[in-house]
Amino acid sequence: MELHLDTAQAAFDASDDFTVGLEEEFALLDPSDLSLTPRFDELRDAAAADRVLAASIAGELISSEIEIRSGAGADFAAARAAQRELRRRLFAVAAERGIALGATATHPWSDYRDQQIIQTDHYRRVEDGLKYVAWRNNTFSLHVHVGVRDADRAVLICDRLRPVLPVLLAISADSPFLDGRDSGLHSARTQIFTKSFPRCGVPDTFGSWPAFADYIEMLLTTRSIVEYTQVWWSIRPHLAFGTVEVRICDAQCTAAESDGLAALIVACVAQAARDVDERVPFRDLPGRMIEENMWRALRHGLDGELLDLERREPYPAAGALERLLDWTAPMRSELGLEITLPSLNGAQRQRRMLGSGMSLAETYAAVQAETRDTYSGVLETPRR
Repeated sequence: MELHLDTAQAAFDASDDFTVGLEEEFALLDPSDLSLTPRFDELRDAAAADRVLAASIAGELISSEIEIRSGAGADFAAARAAQRELRRRLFAVAAERGIALGATATHPWSDYRDQQIIQTDHYRRVEDGLKYVAWRNNTFSLHVHVGVRDADRAVLICDRLRPVLPVLLAISADSPFLDGRDSGLHSARTQIFTKSFPRCGVPDTFGSWPAFADYIEMLLTTRSIVEYTQVWWSIRPHLAFGTVEVRICDAQCTAAESDGLAALIVACVAQAARDVDERVPFRDLPGRMIEENMWRALRHGLDGELLDLERREPYPAAGALERLLDWTAPMRSELGLEITLPSLNGAQRQRRMLGSGMSLAETYAAVQAETRDTYSGVLETPRR
């Protein structure tokens, strides 16, 4: 499959700043016991009568997973409105077929060895190339695309956002349980996906489109990849859409949290773009320093400490959101972005439920009920 980098550069030249696209991944569950169930084909076929929904559904790695995509919205409000309608339609069709949907970033107990890889050319290549790494990756995430004009600028925005990625991960952590137990991590998804897949996690800085394109060309000419989607970085210029795509975050238990987190990501990309345009000084931090924060974020989430990498000192991770809100204040005001997130993220709330004496199954059932009610529109805000 040939990838034309000149065409990709043209996509950025034609892109409009701060258009937004949202992608959310959901687990397909058996409502009798909330275990993963391989019914993607059935759900896709059931949605075929709804043109809007059918055009927005995508399969992911395993057949017990589904993704919905808002498409390109002129701004965040337009993308959020489109995604809310798609959620409503998806949850309604799933309920009609007797399929429950989950939105934690890992399933608490379903065995990855029982899951089936979806039968598409892309995912057959993924399985053939990665084997165990692909089989083990039963995870669910939130991806946000933000339009950026000019390919050089998109690369520079990705460069500037590298130190922000662990902060977004700590805020979004929502996968404490795996293999029938408390993993001790706040984002087990990050450990089994980001730390295992090749060309994943925090990318190097590139400094310019030519340097970035040279690396991608090397991957293609050496047959390391055959398509760009085999570059799984936590942030990347998307060559088909002319966007910066942020891929670091866990799927969110509730619709309100997914919306708030997506708005925060849009604000971060927009502020980085403004900083690039205004030539705000930027320190190119080495990957080893950012990786220290990645570990802290996936291990302790908002319960631990992150490092202020400029000052080289720790700070309470509970203050991570306020730091990002302070930095992004100019562009949040300009774009009219309102961001509301709970003081405890999904991982913290789930672990507190378990600690209160609820079983793992009871905890997941309570979380899945909030997922069902908030994403389907029954509840505007989650129960607390």
